[in-house]
Amino acid sequence: MGVTGAPGPVMDRDEVDRALARLGAEHEAIETSLLALQDHAGRRLLEGARLTGVTERRWGAAEAQITLLWAYFDAYTDALRAAREIRSRRRWSSREDLVELTELLRGESVTVAGSATATVNAPALVGTGKLSQSFSLAALVDTMNELYASSLDMVVAADAVWSALPARIDLLAAELQRTRQLAHSVGVRPGEHPAGDDLERITATLTRLREEVVSDPLAYWVPTQGSSAPGGGRPDTTVYDREARALEEVRREIDAVLTVRQDAEQRLVRLRDVLSRADRTLAEARTARGEVLAKIAATEVPVVSGPPTVLQEQLATAAEYRRHAQWHRLSPLLESLEQKAEDELLRARESLTAVTAPLAVRAELRGRLDAYKAKVARHGLAEDPFLIERYDAARRMLWSAPCDLRVAEQAVLRYQRAAAELLAAPRVPEQGGPEDHRGER
Repeated sequence: MGVTGAPGPVMDRDEVDRALARLGAEHEAIETSLLALQDHAGRRLLEGARLTGVTERRWGAAEAQITLLWAYFDAYTDALRAAREIRSRRRWSSREDLVELTELLRGESVTVAGSATATVNAPALVGTGKLSQSFSLAALVDTMNELYASSLDMVVAADAVWSALPARIDLLAAELQRTRQLAHSVGVRPGEHPAGDDLERITATLTRLREEVVSDPLAYWVPTQGSSAPGGGRPDTTVYDREARALEEVRREIDAVLTVRQDAEQRLVRLRDVLSRADRTLAEARTARGEVLAKIAATEVPVVSGPPTVLQEQLATAAEYRRHAQWHRLSPLLESLEQKAEDELLRARESLTAVTAPLAVRAELRGRLDAYKAKVARHGLAEDPFLIERYDAARRMLWSAPCDLRVAEQAVLRYQRAAAELLAAPRVPEQGGPEDHRGER
């Protein structure tokens, strides 16, 4: 170690003692940190793992930094030991001792030598083209802190990913296996049902994800922006979360298939009942159409179509699926059939309503005619010859078959108008009798 003169004023004994105490405390702290890094579970895992990608490159750099860290620490230890030996020579250090201690404690008195492999990734030596460099003790502490923080950041990040993702992937894989077994039991298989294909894809993705996480954990690490703390960040769970959601969707699909298996017979019975009611309604509409054509003339009566055979065929297919426990095929077929059956029943009811509309019109005209007759009777005009004639004409048309609704409606309207005119006309009193002043104001 060459002495080129004390850097600045020579330290006195108190300054030397305080500096040695501070450096001793820093030495203990650095040694504790290095030993903790040496025993860190993440570092041991990194040493024994088959690494790839980003992690392989960064671990190679971190190993070189850790090697250099120990070399720096050994040099720091030797320099501190030498300073303590000089200080311990005498109780009252001489001028020469203080000059030497000042140079040792404040000057660039520590020279660290190493190979290119050990120094290739060291911040203090990158770009210098040297295999050794001189430091002051303070600068050496700063350099060791930088190397330690960089190495610890890499180790903590890899350990965090390994601690979080593989265990979660294993739990999801176990759930996936249970779901696959359940899916197989209800006939949800690859190539036969979309959920079976999804299970195959999720299985392949999780297998690949676990292999990548184990060999290259840093590829699944998201650093926290602006954080200077070692290991600042979080594991990237994007792929895991996506597959977990996909598995949940498949699980719901299989639950739907299980529900079908449990209540398939009841749903088939309800389907048969709905289709049977639709058939009966259509039969009633066809019968009613014949009655309308016989009783009502000069009107359009819609044709009633027969029941669709395709629904009966699909119902038979659904029953066949149930007999052969093909629940994955039965589930979507039942859902489709239930909607179609309700639509068919609605169509049948609409057909019946459309066919019987003329009968409803005739019934309304009959009711209106009788209502006006009762009103006329309450006003003492039931025996009016003109009204009787109009009433009888309308009644013959409404109670004859076939009934022409348009002509009958006109007859009812004529009777209504005649009744309205008579009810509105003033009464003429009979001769010799008292005058009727009702209605006069």
